[in-house]
Amino acid sequence: MPIINRIADFHEDMTAWRRDFHMHPEIGLQEHRTSAIVAQKLREFGVDEVITGIAQTGVVGLIHGRGDSTQAIGLRADMDALPIEELTGAPWASTTPGTMHACGHDGHTTMLLGAARYLAETRNFDGTVVLIFQPAEENLAGGELMVKEGLFERFPVQQVYGIHNWPGAPENTFLWRVGPVMAAVANIDITIRGKGAHGAMPHQGIDPVVIAAQVVSALQSIVARNVEPVEAGVVTIGHIHGGNTWNVIPETVTMQGTARWFKPEVGDILEQGVIRLATGIAEAFGATAEVIFRRSYPATVNEAESTHRAARAARAVVGEARVMEMEKPTMGGEDFSFMLNEKPGAYLMLGGGKDASDPQVHHPKYDFNDAILPTGASYWATLVEQLLPRQG
Repeated sequence: MPIINRIADFHEDMTAWRRDFHMHPEIGLQEHRTSAIVAQKLREFGVDEVITGIAQTGVVGLIHGRGDSTQAIGLRADMDALPIEELTGAPWASTTPGTMHACGHDGHTTMLLGAARYLAETRNFDGTVVLIFQPAEENLAGGELMVKEGLFERFPVQQVYGIHNWPGAPENTFLWRVGPVMAAVANIDITIRGKGAHGAMPHQGIDPVVIAAQVVSALQSIVARNVEPVEAGVVTIGHIHGGNTWNVIPETVTMQGTARWFKPEVGDILEQGVIRLATGIAEAFGATAEVIFRRSYPATVNEAESTHRAARAARAVVGEARVMEMEKPTMGGEDFSFMLNEKPGAYLMLGGGKDASDPQVHHPKYDFNDAILPTGASYWATLVEQLLPRQG
């Protein structure tokens, strides 16, 4: 089964939906317009039940197939945008200053809507499809919020699946991997408190800027000298702020960063190392450091049987040669991990066909490739029809 003809028929509609979402991006837990449109379209498509307000702006739709099976599977798409100023120059560029769909969640939402339209029309399956439109994937753990609010108690499923566009892979290919596919994530906040002084009289102060520089360099030794070389770990400081002018040594410097890992014991090493080095270096200079190491997302781990089922559905859509095993996981994070911690399932990547030199996700010039919309929607529909086959 290649791309489903009926889904290909409304490719133009899907493109229009996606570009509308792109023009009106909303960050996590503020996806009020987006979720309202999703709920409206699901009702228009004839989805049996549409439930709103889960995790504030989340939407769940239920489609019942033909037959009396009690089996159910969950399909998840994220809806939120990022606090980035868009620089694509596209006619459908963001109309909201400082906010854009830089990760393709507009495409993810659209592909699941396309599948919902087809599945509600055809119902060529026996069981129930639970459509999960999740808010706040970026940094705010909307997946965890939905789970904590009883997502799977209210809508019991045996398996749950997710998908992410992957611009660096060839267009309309699928990438799969058993086991860890995305990393666990922690956010790091460090506040160094020294003693302010005139920039020309540093001996009268304790310079937190100099201390911060030492801390940033030292943090790079955690992975290099504490984590076993065959394991993976990352510590990155992405933001530093201190002072407001040329000739003043500030009282404090704040730093923000991220840590990534797969094995829990590596996460422990990173946390202990960040705290030990930041506080120890500050103390050595006569200052103090407050460190917050906040673990936000666990690793995203694909269950083996579910992953092979997902890959089989992908092969049915794009062919054997265009479904490939990922050589290694990515250090990116994903709160779909909270759902996979509750239910077996899998998270696949759908190639977007961008060259490696083109803007990738989280770049102000990134844009989702609308050519892959029917592929993603067909994958969802095929997965449903394979996992919930009609009898007789």
